[in-house]
Amino acid sequence: MTTATGLRSTAEAQRARLTRAAVRVFAEKGYYATPVAEIAAEAGVSPAYVFRLFGDKLGLFIAAVRDTYARVADAMATAGEACASTEPEARLSAMTHAYVALIADRDLILMQSHAQTTSSILAVRAAVQEGLAGVVAAVADTSNAAPTEVQRFIAYGQLCHLIVQADLAAVAQSWASTLTAGIEHTP
Repeated sequence: MTTATGLRSTAEAQRARLTRAAVRVFAEKGYYATPVAEIAAEAGVSPAYVFRLFGDKLGLFIAAVRDTYARVADAMATAGEACASTEPEARLSAMTHAYVALIADRDLILMQSHAQTTSSILAVRAAVQEGLAGVVAAVADTSNAAPTEVQRFIAYGQLCHLIVQADLAAVAQSWASTLTAGIEHTP
């Protein structure tokens, strides 16, 4: 016999699985060019099932946005807490290494880029703001770094996004070297 709790946990597991599929597909084409049918096919379910779990395409996109930011915040908190030192600099360094490993997943950073370019939709903008708030809180609370250091950490993270997205490490020109110099961006 299936209980309401069993159905809820199954739906939650399916939502998580569909969200990960959505990240992969939305990362490739963005919000506007991605039909829900492609995400459903990627996940091996019907579009009707996607709509049942998320309401509409926007609900699915927002779930994907939230997922990527939550993964970053979780990785930062985990790395900072696992650091043997309580010094902010050491914890930020540990977070840097975790972030480098995390952004090797190009889908994650491409999804976040699509979210930022779709932020003219108020619900998407709110999800991006919520996600950034969670990342900043995870970095600040776990590192105990000063606000200026947290800002610098986040800014370098955005530069790492750009370096990975545009594959600047493969560009052998001085302008690219200026952007990549001293930045750890590949695992």
